[in-house]
This record gives sequence, structure tokens and C-alpha cells, in this order.
Amino acid sequence: MTSLTAQPYSHELHRERTDHGRLRLFSGSANPKLTTEIGSYLGIPDSLGVRKRFADGELYIQIQESIRGCDVFLVQPTSAPVNDHLMELLIMVDACRRASARQITAVVPYYGYARADRKTAGRESITAKLVANLLVQAGVSRVLAVDLHSAQIQGYFDIPCDHIYGASVLVDYLKTRQLNDYVVVSPDVGGVARARAFAKRFNDAPLAIIDKRRSNHNVAESLTVIGDVAGRTAILVDDMIDTGGTVHQGALLLKAQGAKNVIACATHPVFSPPALERLQEPGLFDEVVVTNSIPVAGSDHFPQLTVLSIANVMGEAIWRIHEESSVSSMFR
Repeated sequence: MTSLTAQPYSHELHRERTDHGRLRLFSGSANPKLTTEIGSYLGIPDSLGVRKRFADGELYIQIQESIRGCDVFLVQPTSAPVNDHLMELLIMVDACRRASARQITAVVPYYGYARADRKTAGRESITAKLVANLLVQAGVSRVLAVDLHSAQIQGYFDIPCDHIYGASVLVDYLKTRQLNDYVVVSPDVGGVARARAFAKRFNDAPLAIIDKRRSNHNVAESLTVIGDVAGRTAILVDDMIDTGGTVHQGALLLKAQGAKNVIACATHPVFSPPALERLQEPGLFDEVVVTNSIPVAGSDHFPQLTVLSIANVMGEAIWRIHEESSVSSMFR
């Protein structure tokens, strides 16, 4: 398993920061290491707070420094256990609002409940919208999210939502691999826009699409490949790897269609069982490349895994929000 620490996002964007004024950075319990790396890029320490639980499991949070009039950024991916981490984020927001913060930005490297983003059958909840409503009602001023499951989720917020992408980090890493004769592959039709943008960044690479049918939640059945993958290195691009069913079925199909190598790339390493068994299947994946939007437990590491840091991309976005400058220009 390869783990890469944060490097400057780019030589043009990275800068020495000595006057931080009223910028404050707080970490939830979901990914404190990422928050520390973001703080290192910004040149500021994590702000002080107390977090503890009562005997019945209720969470208590207290901010231990004055944030009156400050621009506060709360870093918390709502990954597993998703309900606990989401509730913790809401309590952090409420504490900052009651402490008279000027602006509260929820920095959500992984936005949980995003897969239910529309109704596909009767009597379903649209949880992506529900979570957006909860954040707004708690007092969030704006949201900074990374690789939302679908771009339409930005419109679920009645506040500004900045959407940034882990693809820049993934592509920069793959360019160091000096791959030859490669093709970027979308694991399904819904991911074509994501794969196309990835391919454009990656030297205008050719694109292929897997025609996939899903018979149930977390159950994927891949049928055929649209495009030429024979004899090439197939770079399978998705936003997340949950149980690994999508990329596993995709890799099997790509190998059957003559792909020389398969590299899986995803921003969010959810890694629910049996993902690890699928990703480590002998002779299937040459490499699995993810980011640290969600922390990967030591027990989940395996030889083909490479974890890249998105701290500097997020740190740059946070600085631009604080300075009220363009975030979208980072990805042009």
C-alpha cells in the first residue's frame, strides 16, 4: 500500500500565508488527519474544542476559543458511522452559530446519503436533499464538497455550495506513472460526464463506457463495453468505491475484452464489505488509487492500494472562499 502525503497543490497557487485574520479551522472526529494537513497547507493550527460523550452516547461539543466575527470552516466527512458523523457536524455548526461566528462553512470531503438524490420508485425519501436541509437549518452559511455523487446535489442547498474535484490529484499522480496506450473507462452511463472530464485532463485520453445494469442496491451486473480497450491499460474512474461491486464487475469485463491492465481510480474509499476481497482478487487490478477524503483504516490497506492526499486542493479552496476569490478557476 502506498500512501502519499500532501504536496503543494500547484506552484502557482501555493503561497506563504502569515496573516490569517479571522480564519478558523475546526476538525470533527471523522478525519482529523486530513484537517491537520489542510491546516499545514494554510499555515494555521486546528482550533480548540472539547468533544465528549455522555454515558448514553449523546455528544457534547464546546468551542474553547473566541470565534466571534470569525470565518469558521468545519471539516467533517459524513462517512461511516454516517449518522454519528452527521450529527456531530450539526452540533459543531450549532455551537459555532451560538458563538457568533460571522460565517460557517461545512467542509464535507465525503457527502453521505448522496446516492438517494431523486425518486426512482414510490414512497422513497430523497436523503441528499434532507441532509442539505439539515445543514442549512443548523446554521451553515455555505458548503464546500468534494466529488458529489451527482452534480445536481449542489442545487439542493439554499446557500452557496462550492463543488471541487479529486480528479486533479488522481490525474497528476497517473501522469507520473508514464503510462502508454491507455483508455479512461466509465463504469456506467451515469458516470460518463465524470470520466470525460477525467480523460480531458489526462492528455485528452480516449474514452470507453461500460453498459451496466443494477438489479438492486449495491448489486451491479456489467454487460458490455462501448469502445476499444483491447491491449490497453484501462483506467476505471468512479466517484466512490463502496462494496466494490461496480469496479469489480467492470474490471472482469474489461479483462474479458482484452484490456492489458486495469487501474481503478476513485475519490472516496468507502470500502464496505466485501470491497477488500474484490479489490485484492489475484490478477484483476494492477492498482487501486483513492484519496484521503475518507480515512483508510490500517487493516484496510493492501499492496495494490495508493492513497493520495487532497488536503492542498481543499486548503486552496478554503483560502479562496475566505478571500472571496474564484474557486472554479482552480480547475480550468
